Amino acid sequence: MQTSSSPPSDAGVLPGGRLPPAAPADGLRGLSTAQADERRARYGPNVVGSAARRTWLRALGDVIAEPMFLLLLAASSVYFVLGDVTEALTLLVFVVAIVLLTVFQSHRTARVLESLRELSAPRAQVLRDGQRRLVSAADLVPGDVVFVDEGARVPADGVVAEAHELSVDESMLTGESVPVTKSVPPGTRNADDSFGRLFFGTMVVQGQGRMIVDSIGADTALGRIGKSLTGIQEARSPLQRETRTFVNRFAVVAVALCLMLVLAYRWRFGDWLAGILAGVTLAMGILPQEIPVILTVFMALGARRIANEGVLTRRMSAIETLGQTSVLCVDKTGTLTQNRMSVRVLAAHGERQVVDPATPRIEPAFHELIEYLVLASEIEPVDPMEIAFHEAGRTGLAGTGRLHADWLLDHEYALTPELPAMSHAWRTREPGRHAVACKGAPEAVCDLCHLDPRETREVLDEAARMASGGLRVLGVAKARHAEAGWPDKQHDFAFTFVGLVGLLDPVRPEAAGAIAECRAAGIRVVMITGDYPSTARAIAAEVGIDATRIVTGQEVAAMDDAALNEAIGHVDTYARVKPEQKLRLVNALRQSGQVVAMTGDGVNDAPALKAAHIGIAMGLRGAEVAREVASLVLLRDDFAPIVFAIRLGRRIYANLVQAISYTVAVHIPMIAAAMVPVFVGWPPMLAPVHIVFLELIINPVCSVVFENEPAREDLMRVPPRRAGARLLSNRTLAQGVAAGILAAIAVLAVYAVLLAQGQTQVYARTFAFLALVASNVGLIFVVRLLRHTGRRSRALGSNRTLWTVVGATAAVLVLLMSVPALAGLFGLVALLRP
Repeated sequence: MQTSSSPPSDAGVLPGGRLPPAAPADGLRGLSTAQADERRARYGPNVVGSAARRTWLRALGDVIAEPMFLLLLAASSVYFVLGDVTEALTLLVFVVAIVLLTVFQSHRTARVLESLRELSAPRAQVLRDGQRRLVSAADLVPGDVVFVDEGARVPADGVVAEAHELSVDESMLTGESVPVTKSVPPGTRNADDSFGRLFFGTMVVQGQGRMIVDSIGADTALGRIGKSLTGIQEARSPLQRETRTFVNRFAVVAVALCLMLVLAYRWRFGDWLAGILAGVTLAMGILPQEIPVILTVFMALGARRIANEGVLTRRMSAIETLGQTSVLCVDKTGTLTQNRMSVRVLAAHGERQVVDPATPRIEPAFHELIEYLVLASEIEPVDPMEIAFHEAGRTGLAGTGRLHADWLLDHEYALTPELPAMSHAWRTREPGRHAVACKGAPEAVCDLCHLDPRETREVLDEAARMASGGLRVLGVAKARHAEAGWPDKQHDFAFTFVGLVGLLDPVRPEAAGAIAECRAAGIRVVMITGDYPSTARAIAAEVGIDATRIVTGQEVAAMDDAALNEAIGHVDTYARVKPEQKLRLVNALRQSGQVVAMTGDGVNDAPALKAAHIGIAMGLRGAEVAREVASLVLLRDDFAPIVFAIRLGRRIYANLVQAISYTVAVHIPMIAAAMVPVFVGWPPMLAPVHIVFLELIINPVCSVVFENEPAREDLMRVPPRRAGARLLSNRTLAQGVAAGILAAIAVLAVYAVLLAQGQTQVYARTFAFLALVASNVGLIFVVRLLRHTGRRSRALGSNRTLWTVVGATAAVLVLLMSVPALAGLFGLVALLRP
């Protein structure tokens, strides 16, 4: 990649696989929007591989392969063989209607899923028009200046332009699990040294930096080896497997009954072709092809509803699990609190200052504390805590000479799990003299300063007093270094303790109400934080989490499995917890039989998020690796959407049970109407065209009416359903079957009475068909009433979609009964003709 500002003139690919020279952006301003648009038009999107979009033709092909469509074609063919062309053509018209309805529904569902996939697409921090922006990774172009931070996927190939302790996991390309340290390549920026390059799809595991993009899409290293990130098929969920088993069992019964009916027809009437037609009619009436459609539509529309409330569903199976959630593990910062930190309390030299946010003046005694606090922070902060430090420096140290814009950052020591403190070494204006600033956990800073036990106890007691007010407390230290080289570890510096700083992160106003709602729903809320026990206790008390006993991460590490299992049964607050301890807590909760949902945002949270039944990543501040392993992503860092998602998950499951119950119930009178007349020697009641008409009612009822069913008012006042519970309990299944049998008896009774009175077959069939349609509609209300029995619920008239379907059905029936020609196509008589 060259450094000229002229746009590329050739869209070909260079021998190395990279795109031809494209001007990098100015290091301060980046590309302009116009330049980015021009290059995007030239090079295309930054996409390695993508799944084929679901087109209308593809949806049509899927419908044509459905058993119901094949049965309809078979029935139409039999009519043609029998010479009944009118009946055959009528059936084909209805075939087209069902196909169009199904294709439309399928395409609508696909569009919903596609929009959700676009929401979950990777994002990149890019410099455009001199401003740092968050854009879709697909919109990156050669020459873009991109920021990469710990926990992010590298969004394209490029050259490192700036690196601060930058390490990258490149195992997906090289197979080597050891992270690779990255640095700015010497000399020309397009050097091929891999230590100076970042590659698409690799993961930043430490530090931060900037890169200049030179290869995108298929021309990246990942693209050239043909690996696709989007072609991975998600495994079927337990609910999908259960419904598939249910449909397969139904199909076995259908085949047996159809063979019985064909043989009975041949025995009764001596006609094989008509018997085959009766068998096809029965197969159409018994096949529960609605169930897979119901499941897909419910999950897709449910995911869209959740997305509208700020929760992105990355795995559809999470929706069915939401209603089972019994334990919700949450972090403190950004979930229960607002993640808007500000410096509130300073402690140094035995003095203390409470900083007023309205007039944030810093007393001179604390200027050195703020000075070294800023020096120990990132130059371009992203973390809210470090942003607060820089803000305190700008407002409190202006004009004091303690803001060192002319100093150069020369060396960095990263925070580690073993030593939770970080240091920055600065080259000052004094030759050979360096200033070292350190900040971190107070106990770690005390250790680095080699304080004696009495001094350490005084510092930690003061930190505990500050933390008891809900503050997050950090220690600050300073050192001087005059040698040419840098020591290997922070302990080699002669640090001097400077003071303590306390940050306040206000509790979210909606957190307490949301936690109370969870508790009423039988869901435990467990706070797992890395903060002090006293801070955790203060926050827990404010939001309503039990903090009678607090267990620290150190105590968790010392517990054996039996002691941990005893602790997780009644402890709801855990403090000073490290990532490996968080993972152990989640696994222990799972093994105790709980269904665990957990929130997280960092690289270190990823294992626990993956271990939980439902991992919930914080979308605004969360690391991309956390979003990748999570089932749900919060589009805004807030606690309330989690509770909404659980409520909606319960509603979706309850409505799904209703839809499946209705499917079972509504097929029973259709099966009876197709079989019983043949076995008892009556004229056949149903033809394929009648089944098709009924399917035009059943399909929207199952997939739309019940999907729009409002939630029960007590939905969040009942315990979560137990893990492994069947979709249809024995009681629910028996109720659906009983309702279907009663409807079947009513329909057959109408047919039998009219035949016994000497009415013609057409006349008796007309009334029986009307009774069958009425029973289909009536079963909707029966299933809803069964769901509401014994529970407080909203009025049954609150589902507008239901009344739309009922009204449309009534209108079509009136038309059918009023137009003789139309009634004749159905083998009926027009009862309402003038």
